[in-house]
Amino acid sequence: MKIWLVRHGQTNLNLAKLMQGRTDEPLNETGIRQAKEAALQAQGVSFDAVYSSPLSRAVVTAALISGRPQDEIIRDERLIETDFGIYEKKPYLGMGLRMTLYWALPELFPAPPSVETIRSMTERSASFLKELEQQPFENVLVSCHGGIIRALSGYLEDRKSGILWRPRPRNCEFRVYLCENGTHRRISG
Repeated sequence: MKIWLVRHGQTNLNLAKLMQGRTDEPLNETGIRQAKEAALQAQGVSFDAVYSSPLSRAVVTAALISGRPQDEIIRDERLIETDFGIYEKKPYLGMGLRMTLYWALPELFPAPPSVETIRSMTERSASFLKELEQQPFENVLVSCHGGIIRALSGYLEDRKSGILWRPRPRNCEFRVYLCENGTHRRISG
């Protein structure tokens, strides 16, 4: 099975460089264009299933890339973005030392109070992917967010830490993994 991870297209909160976790912010015009361009990169791929975070920016991205109607996108709560707690909609450069250190180096610094932990992110990512790996699919699209993609990628790259934090995923960037017989290998992105 090939798992195509993709981060949603740009939103106005991304453009303003604000922390965007569980706020249901729609794609802006640039984000729609990015998703359409990503669809061209995946042209010719027939997705057996299309999964998405329940947030509209991820659902619309999934629909534009896959060519499926939004009501056919399988929404899974485990793919929702990281809960940023009190830091939601705060400027990247104005979060304070604890959150800045955590978000830059989560391997070294713990999540501040009210913020979802790496452990929580890796557990829900692993739960989703272990279920997905049991399906008889050839190609699957998974549309989600920059934070949770880091945990999904960590699982698929068999990282001891459970995360692949750097480089951060860009809007509508694909990370494609081949999963066979319990092994994983990144094949593009």
